[in-house]
Amino acid sequence: MDVSRTAPPTEMDPQRWGPTDCAEPLAPAARGLVELAFGLAETPPAPLGTPPADGLPAAVRTALVDLLGPAHVDDGDALRRLRTAGKSTPDLLRARAGDVADAPDLVVRPADHDQVQAVLDLAVAHRVAVVPFGGGTGVVGGVAGGRTAREAGLAGALSLDLVRLDSLLALDEVSLTATLGAGLRGPAAEALLAEHGLVLGHYPQSFEHASIGGFAATRSSGQASAGYGRFDAMVVGLRAATPRGQWRLGVAPASAAGPDLRQVLLGSEGAFGVVTEVTVRVRRAPSSARFGGWRLPDFAAATTAVRTLAQEGLLPTVLRISDETETALNLADPSAVGEAASAGCLVVVDVEGSARHVARRWEEVAEVLAAHGGTDLGAGPGEAWRDGRFHGPYLRDALLDVGVLVETLETATFWSGVDGLKAAVTDAVSASLGDGTLVLCHVSHVYETGCSLYFTVAAPGGQDRAARWGAAKAAACEAIVAAGGTITHHHAVGRDHRPWLHHEVGDVGVGVLRALKAELDPTGVLNPGVLVP
Repeated sequence: MDVSRTAPPTEMDPQRWGPTDCAEPLAPAARGLVELAFGLAETPPAPLGTPPADGLPAAVRTALVDLLGPAHVDDGDALRRLRTAGKSTPDLLRARAGDVADAPDLVVRPADHDQVQAVLDLAVAHRVAVVPFGGGTGVVGGVAGGRTAREAGLAGALSLDLVRLDSLLALDEVSLTATLGAGLRGPAAEALLAEHGLVLGHYPQSFEHASIGGFAATRSSGQASAGYGRFDAMVVGLRAATPRGQWRLGVAPASAAGPDLRQVLLGSEGAFGVVTEVTVRVRRAPSSARFGGWRLPDFAAATTAVRTLAQEGLLPTVLRISDETETALNLADPSAVGEAASAGCLVVVDVEGSARHVARRWEEVAEVLAAHGGTDLGAGPGEAWRDGRFHGPYLRDALLDVGVLVETLETATFWSGVDGLKAAVTDAVSASLGDGTLVLCHVSHVYETGCSLYFTVAAPGGQDRAARWGAAKAAACEAIVAAGGTITHHHAVGRDHRPWLHHEVGDVGVGVLRALKAELDPTGVLNPGVLVP
C-alpha cells in the first residue's frame, strides 16, 4: 500500500556537492588560513562538455518509451551530464575540467518495482548496462558506468534513476518497521516518518541528498551510529529486481534459516540487483536531546575514554573524536574554520531519548570522560557540530575553487590497531603529497571491539590535482591493508577500492563474489566494473 509520497528532490550540480545555489565562498578567516598554508589559485570550473553520442539500438529506446512513457526516458545532454559520476574529489575534478565521457546513453525513471524489473529484462535481452542511481552522492566510482559499459562491449548504458520510488509503502506501528521506496532521500524519509511520531535516525554526511536504496547498497553508517546503529543493522527486509527475477528477503526479526542472504544485497552496489524497497526498524521520536563537547588531553586519552564507554555499554547517541589537528582547525565546526580552538582533542557527545534516559546517560558519559582527563566545554561545541554537520562537502567545493587539493578517506580497525593504522595512513599520504600537506583524523563510529578512522586531507594543488590524489590514495590503501584495516568502513568499494578488496576477503571470498555475480547477473549488465575483483 502506498501510504505517502514526497516532492521530487532538487538536482545536484555535477561540478559541486549540492545544488548550484548552495555554493558558498570561503569565509574570510578560512581564506586567510588557506592562503597561508597552501596559497590561492582561483580555479573556476570549465563548461561541461558534450556527452558521447547515444549508441543505443533504436529498438531499446522504443521499448523503454512504450514501457515508461516518453516523459520518463530522457536522452537530453543536460540530464545525462548530471548522471555522469558521483561526488568524490576525482569525480568533481573531471567534471570541473568539462569531462563527461562517463555519461549514460539514456536516463530512465521507472515508477515502481515492476517497471524496474521490466527495464532489467529489456537490458538483459539487448546487453545494455544498467547503473542504478539514487542520490548520486557516492565517492568511490560507483555510478560512473557509461565508459565502462562501452569498453566492455555492451550496447550502451542506462542510468536507472530511482527518484520516483519515493514512497512510504507500509508502516507497522506495533512492530516498529517501515517499508520505504529506494528512491526516498534521507530528509524526505524522516519527514514521512515524523508524521507518525517515528524516526529512522540515519544521518550520514550525505543525508541531505542520499537515498534509502543507496544507504542499503553501500552499507552506509550515519553520524548517530552509536545510538541508532549502522544502516545495515536497521534493515529487516529487502525487495530487489535482478536479471533472474524478483528477490524478496526478510520474513522475521531473526532467523536461523541458513546464511543471512540479505547481506548479499546490502553492500552490493547494484552489481547483484537493484534494491527497490527496504524495510527498516524505526523508533519512537526522542522527546529530549542534549549536545555537548569535552576536551581530552590527547588522541590516546580520547580513544581510551571512548573505548571504555563502548565496552561498558554506555554509548550515547552520537560520539566522535577530533584528533589534535582537526581540533586545532575547528573542523568539527566548519563555520569556524580558521579560528583558534583549544588544544587537545574535542569529543562531541549527543544523548537522545526520554528526559530521564538523557539525564542518566549524560551523567554516566560525563563520569567516564572526566576520569580520563576530560574537561566539560558545555553545550556550545556539540551544538556547533550539530548545526554544521552536513556542511563539510560544501567547504570542499570552496577549497577546490581556490586550487587546493582536498579529499577524505576512511577505514576501521580493532582498538589494539588504532594508533598504528592512524600513523601508517598519515605517513603514507604525507609522503606522497609532500610538504604542506595536512592530514586530519576523526573517529565517528565506535564499537565494543574497535572504531572507524576518517581522514581529511588538504594539500597544495599542483599542476594535476587528480593525479596527485590518485597516487596518495593508492599509498593510503596500501598502508591500510598492510596495517590490517578494512579498505572501507562506510564508503563502499565501487571501482576505486576494488584493487585492494582481495586483501580483505581472500581468494575464496573473491571466488564467492564472482559466483554471485555469475548467478544473479550472468550477462554482466548490472553496474559493470564495481565491487567484484
